[in-house]
Amino acid sequence: MIDRYSRPQMTSIWTEESKIKSWLEVELAVCEVQNSLGKIPDSDWQAIKSQANFDAKRIKEIEAEVKHDVIAFLTSVKEFVGPSARFIHLGLTSSDVLDTGLALQLRKAGKILAKDLEELEKSILDLAIKHKYTLQIGRSHGVHAEPLTFGFKMAVWLAEIRRHKEHLKESIKFISVGKISGAVGTYSNISPDVEEKVCALLSLDVEPVSTQVVQRDRHAHFINTLALIACTLDKFATEIRHLQKSEVLEVEEPFTEGQKGSSAMPHKRNPVGCENISGLARLLRSYSIAAMENISLWHERDISHSSVERVIMPDSTILLDYMIDRLTGILKNLVVYPENMQQNLNRFGGVVFSQSVLLKLVEKGISREEAYKLVQDRAMSAWNKHNGDFKKSLFNDSEINKLLSKEEIEQCFQTESYIKNVDHVFKRLKISS
Repeated sequence: MIDRYSRPQMTSIWTEESKIKSWLEVELAVCEVQNSLGKIPDSDWQAIKSQANFDAKRIKEIEAEVKHDVIAFLTSVKEFVGPSARFIHLGLTSSDVLDTGLALQLRKAGKILAKDLEELEKSILDLAIKHKYTLQIGRSHGVHAEPLTFGFKMAVWLAEIRRHKEHLKESIKFISVGKISGAVGTYSNISPDVEEKVCALLSLDVEPVSTQVVQRDRHAHFINTLALIACTLDKFATEIRHLQKSEVLEVEEPFTEGQKGSSAMPHKRNPVGCENISGLARLLRSYSIAAMENISLWHERDISHSSVERVIMPDSTILLDYMIDRLTGILKNLVVYPENMQQNLNRFGGVVFSQSVLLKLVEKGISREEAYKLVQDRAMSAWNKHNGDFKKSLFNDSEINKLLSKEEIEQCFQTESYIKNVDHVFKRLKISS
């Protein structure tokens, strides 16, 4: 478990105590159903219900001898319950308890992550609304392309997070299944009716058919969903890192009072939070590979998946919980520099408006190819000069002036066309500003 990145609510799900509580919850649900079916006498069920408990330290002591965690758990429970414990775990196999208990843990973890995404969504939405019309240069290949708005960029992020919310909701449902079907899943010593009633008590779906274990494609689906969310967080963090470069400086991570960026250079303000998120995303992506490797087990089961899941299940959920929370904090306090966005937009005298000039020339009747060459020559000239000015060069270009008036050139450098459909996009996303 990655303690450095732990937040209490998520971490509590993955303690040894919590894991064993989930096992006991499953065992008690089975006993309750068996009692309702007349398989366990009322007196014994009352004894089990009132006395069932465990001692985690004692379980470790027993496990050191028997080398089996579930047997050690059952032995500890018996020490609390007494003779009535003979009815606990009848007809079950260890994986009935382990896999159904794991489903309970994963569902709890998933619900926390869903709440995290709600908070992240809100922080992005606030930025989208605030900067709906804040002009910024768009970039492709890392090079200036055409203007957009910072709010539009945030709208793209918002739509992606909303997709992840749906994916996570689906994956929580996909993983919320139990199996109470005994060794190799054939119900040889327990009725399918018991399984259905137990899962209903636990608010889980029934695994329609299982071997000795719930098939691990479900777990891989869940972890892959978390990994995809981490990829998006990495994408957002990388964008902030690029935009915080000294020569760009359009946005910046919050830099708190007393914070220091470098042991050597007092001027440094580094995007360390976003770098942390990008790094952790690499780790979480690697867990998705491990989860997929777990799908292939020998015959009806082996336990090669078990050791892997003891690491990747807690770590994946703990990491993502931390990553979403950290990015949410960064976005809530993000420093945005509209003046730098405007300055970058106007570099080289507005070469980013080249397409507008191209289209205006085509309107005058010359071929697109000829227009492209005329505009590219002037744009490259401005680009290659330290203080090049594309707009000024067009005003002073006799060849261009034969085709376009001063007013028409000026029109090509207006920004209205780049923001005219922002409202349309916001309406699609049901963003009300």
